[in-house]
Amino acid sequence: MYSKIQIRGKITVETGMHIGGSSQFSAIGAVDSTVIRDVGTNLPIIPGSSLKGKMRTLLAKKYNQGIVSSPDDDHEIVLRLFGSAKKGNIKTSRLLFSDMLVSNMDELNSIGLHSATEIKFENTINRLTSVANPRQIERVIRGTTFDLKIIYDAQKEDEIEEDFKAIKEGFKLLQYDYLGGHGSRGYGKIKISDIEIETVVGEVDSEILKRCRSMLKEV
Repeated sequence: MYSKIQIRGKITVETGMHIGGSSQFSAIGAVDSTVIRDVGTNLPIIPGSSLKGKMRTLLAKKYNQGIVSSPDDDHEIVLRLFGSAKKGNIKTSRLLFSDMLVSNMDELNSIGLHSATEIKFENTINRLTSVANPRQIERVIRGTTFDLKIIYDAQKEDEIEEDFKAIKEGFKLLQYDYLGGHGSRGYGKIKISDIEIETVVGEVDSEILKRCRSMLKEV
């Protein structure tokens, strides 16, 4: 079989999130670490690669037996979803992630916010000299919402439900972890909601689709 299932939803930022942009040059007094932005709108984005990488890491921790030497040695279901470049076991990723754009800028404007980002001032202190090293980190503000869109390539009908169970687990694990950098300092907590799925190419058994939809409602 060859079909595609589209997964759509919302990602809401619950604590300031930092996914870094270019830091090749910073003028004196400028922000030390900026967020990545969409060139067309200048609004922050969540790169599909960031979501894909984080979900893969979390699912690998769940499914792998012990430490593996390479991502290409991950558990079979992780390789099925995210791909492998290992010689003799090359697999294309069944999950295709899109970059995620801000979807509620008008709502943020309506409550008096004129930007989807904030600047957080932080300090590191040298333990020996007590000298402070201040820095400025740009973060996507709490309450910002992004449109989530993932395409799942349905290659084998008897594996669809198992794959969607893993996708559900990936979403759930992500909500108890963080997205972006500095998670141990409280950054990057997110909420995934309003998940819907539909077949956009080919045909998938309606009962399988119904069960997969029910699974993702549990996220």
